[in-house]
Amino acid sequence: MTSPFGALAGRALTTGHGTENDFVLVPDPDGALELTAAEVAAACDRHAGVGADGLIRVVRSAALPEGADILAQDPGAEWFMDYRNADGSLAEMCGNGVRVFVHYLRVRGLVELGAGESVVVGTRGGPRRVTFDGELYTVEMGTWAMPGGLPAVQAGYDVVVQVPGLSGPRAGLRVTVPNPHTVVALPDEAELAGAVLTGGASYEPAPPEGTNLELVVPLGEDDGDGEAVGRVRMRVLERGVGETRSCGTGTCAAALAVRAWGGPGAPDTWRVLVPGGEVVVRVLGDTVTLTGPAVLTADVTLLN
Repeated sequence: MTSPFGALAGRALTTGHGTENDFVLVPDPDGALELTAAEVAAACDRHAGVGADGLIRVVRSAALPEGADILAQDPGAEWFMDYRNADGSLAEMCGNGVRVFVHYLRVRGLVELGAGESVVVGTRGGPRRVTFDGELYTVEMGTWAMPGGLPAVQAGYDVVVQVPGLSGPRAGLRVTVPNPHTVVALPDEAELAGAVLTGGASYEPAPPEGTNLELVVPLGEDDGDGEAVGRVRMRVLERGVGETRSCGTGTCAAALAVRAWGGPGAPDTWRVLVPGGEVVVRVLGDTVTLTGPAVLTADVTLLN
């Protein structure tokens, strides 16, 4: 019988997570594997495979056509995070995944990274610098944008969203980080808990490339060492995956949208609470950083 895992059958893999957004990591430093979407989906299947929100191939940038562009931008980006969603589709970036990726590189001795030191890795969203502080990892997530521009920010929305479990249409604001996101604010945590995030959301206008959906409840501000720090709770429906316990680019999008709704004087630093834990998002002009944990959980081998 042909294995559903294809090229992954018999290979040693590692599992890990960042705020319970979990991944299968596949070592392929020389780029020898050609993975199909079906093979990735089989490995990520939670009933018939290892189970994960996505798969990360650990490969040198020089071994990939996409990596040539990355190395042209930053010759120090030796390693490339080849990230796939659980359905096998390609994604531009994954903020939780890149922390787990760098943690894997450090633990496996593929990079030397002490406290306060950083490494640049390649992604389809461009090179990303990741700094290790001894417990957490901070990712420079790159440039963010709101596709609707100033009119969308002034109106507070540029998409109308219908979500099962929520009554009536809701206003959504599009944010790219660089993955596409749509952020919807809810009035309280009871409504957040009542939303059904099983993939039945609809959008007007419909996003041609798909979108992640973040449902958020703003929780006000705290005073952190003399700096105002915003707080927001979030659930996420990830494109090509379903509901996940966390989404790195999604937490950035959530913070950026709530900050935009807050107007002038809104905080630049945000604690984002997700079902899998907490991360910190910092807005630095037209760029954003994400700080959070990374954990490796197991080494496994697919048997058939």
